Amino acid sequence: MGKIVVLGSNSFAGSHLIDCLLSNTGYEIIGISRNDEAPGMFLPYKKNPHIERFRFMKIDFNRDMQQLIQALDSEQPETLINFAAQSEVEPSWKNPADWYRTNVLALVELTNRLKDKKFLKRYIHISSPEIYGACMGNVYEEQASNPSTPYAASKAAGDTFIKLLTKTFNFPAIIIRPTNYYGPGQQLFKIIPRSIIYIKKGKKIPLHSGGIAVKSFLHVKDAAEGVLKIIEHGKTGEIYHLSTTTGYPVKGVVQRICLKMHVHFSEVTENIGERLGQDAVYVINSDKARSLGWKPKISIDEGIADCIRWVEENWEAIKNEPLDYVHQP
Repeated sequence: MGKIVVLGSNSFAGSHLIDCLLSNTGYEIIGISRNDEAPGMFLPYKKNPHIERFRFMKIDFNRDMQQLIQALDSEQPETLINFAAQSEVEPSWKNPADWYRTNVLALVELTNRLKDKKFLKRYIHISSPEIYGACMGNVYEEQASNPSTPYAASKAAGDTFIKLLTKTFNFPAIIIRPTNYYGPGQQLFKIIPRSIIYIKKGKKIPLHSGGIAVKSFLHVKDAAEGVLKIIEHGKTGEIYHLSTTTGYPVKGVVQRICLKMHVHFSEVTENIGERLGQDAVYVINSDKARSLGWKPKISIDEGIADCIRWVEENWEAIKNEPLDYVHQP
């Protein structure tokens, strides 16, 4: 069946995609990340019965480009899926150059070199709908970018270069823009796991502007199946959205968590100031991906229960983990 490389394999979505690929394809999977593999509770593929088809390489996307290219030349994967990015929004205001270094400069160097590799049949780039700014109504893949943060601006710049390579050199790229991932194994500082942990620890959950921002929460397993469907049936040069059809205010998601954990929302939350560059509505149209035979299967309530169960099962390890984002340039 050949080989697939997942760049950014330690990432939340990347690790779940590896698990999905091992379960649903016969490919040999090679994961590449700049850090050692994360603890097993954050890597679902560790328990996959087909783990013998997975190998891991530690290579820094920013600092070891020549080593990365040499590894790709040696392995000659037919598909490369790129999750590697600086992906946090609020911290990007403090160190914007780091976001551009990874999401633009390193990406440009990588893809410019990949365009000449005959072995590569598909380059799948994981982008973000944040490039659109506030998403009002039905936002389709042709929507012009209007970023509100350095993170979003850096992703828009990277996407633009990839589209230029496809237009000029027939680079076999497909861009995917999934909405807000969530699910078991997510970074603990994200709103859903953090809310669960704060409730268990008796701490107040801080909500920007009371949690009024509307987001499309997509279970990470549904996202992985969407990426797989696009690998199998997507068209080179296209952009695909992965999203639910309904958006939820962050407040509403936290209220669901409180209900399932038998606490009162007003007693465990606190209102903090608005996040700089916060987009009020973040819901997009995913009809194009659905035309390939994909659709989300896991409801928000099922997904939240899944997250609570994961925290409970791993509580002894999780309770001692740091809960704040730690920037790694």
